[in-house]
Amino acid sequence: MLFDAHTHLNEERYTDEERAELAREIEQSPVDYILDAGSCFSDTEQAVKDAERYPWCYASAGLHPEEVGGMTEEKMQYLKELALHDKVRAVGEIGLDYYYDDGVPREEQRKWFRRQIQLANELKMPIMIHSRDADLDTLTILKEEGAFSEERKSWFPRRPVDKTRWPYIKGILHLGDEAGAAADDDEAIMLPDARVLMHCFSYSAETALEYVRLGGTISICGPVTFKSNKKTRRVVENIPIDFLTVETDAPYLAPEPMRGRPNKSPYVEYTCRKVAEIKGITYEEAAAVTKQNAMRFYGIIGC
Repeated sequence: MLFDAHTHLNEERYTDEERAELAREIEQSPVDYILDAGSCFSDTEQAVKDAERYPWCYASAGLHPEEVGGMTEEKMQYLKELALHDKVRAVGEIGLDYYYDDGVPREEQRKWFRRQIQLANELKMPIMIHSRDADLDTLTILKEEGAFSEERKSWFPRRPVDKTRWPYIKGILHLGDEAGAAADDDEAIMLPDARVLMHCFSYSAETALEYVRLGGTISICGPVTFKSNKKTRRVVENIPIDFLTVETDAPYLAPEPMRGRPNKSPYVEYTCRKVAEIKGITYEEAAAVTKQNAMRFYGIIGC
């Protein structure tokens, strides 16, 4: 019923027993799939092991901006080898994080962000983005490295949009009729998809719309449930559900009413319920659409 589009079953703090127990909890929950996100070499390796072990688990391979210190081209080759695993479905989480002044120097972050985008383009793979306090640089680099290019969009199946929502989507995204192509079944409009996912989106609704216009996807995390988080609620209000996924980023950022506890993939239900509430649709519809969006993004269907 649900797809946790970004989680960390691979978290290094877990013992094997704890990881197995978390897996059992996922199997007993409404979560049908997870994406076990890589952020360094060791947890990308663990994500691959998790994906090999569990049929409902897929992995990504990438270096978080706080993990690129000491990166080399030789290590990039190893990252490429990991990314070529059959159940690795994205390069990520990659990006920029300017929150800490004493972290990896920004210039070094930008260098390896570019190289990892280049790797994703070389392999024609989806890209999962981490961006904190670095909105302008993130978008600029993605554009400069061709993450939203017409060539890249041509590598992936188009994004289906329900025809009943097309007039609204066309208006809010400032698209012309020529932007969409009719589907074979004549029930959907098909839009170009760059397969770029903005994980745990924390910027403005206006910025989210810019990403969506470029062909990106916005992933909504637990903080949307926080009463004080009006910014992310505005994102959900303004972005058509055809461009949204839901995630936990577990064990971080647990949603209400689990806030303050270690997050778990089954808690993605609370985020999805909040998305449904904001959109004025049923929880079942929100779960179905966001699950399908994630499955298409990661190439589990429609590729």
